Amino acid sequence: QVQLVESGGGLVQDGGSLRLSCAGSGRTLSNYRAGWFRQAPGKDREFVAYINWSGGSTSYADSVKDRFTISRDNAKNTVYLQMNSLKPEDTAVYYCAAGVPGNLRVGSDYRYWGQGTQVTVSS
Repeated sequence: QVQLVESGGGLVQDGGSLRLSCAGSGRTLSNYRAGWFRQAPGKDREFVAYINWSGGSTSYADSVKDRFTISRDNAKNTVYLQMNSLKPEDTAVYYCAAGVPGNLRVGSDYRYWGQGTQVTVSS
């Protein structure tokens, strides 16, 4: 069992930056691949970014590519999402997930989820 806790969300202006953290406890997070997903009001949850066990392989949604960077520090049992050049359409609750997904872009393939952190980008 892995418990995930996100932090780092908040209110930021258009063009600003935030760094989200996802801290794992219980079983070591380094045993799992990890992803970030987000859900805006009235919309389905969507894939944002993925990182493999070592951090050597990443993948991004087209909407965030070149603006967001996913990384991990296995010594700290933490996964990060650096978000730059934020836009109002990035406003959502952001969730960290961990597991061994068959399809890294499918949320239901991840076993463990955090409670989410709100990101609001004002125009």
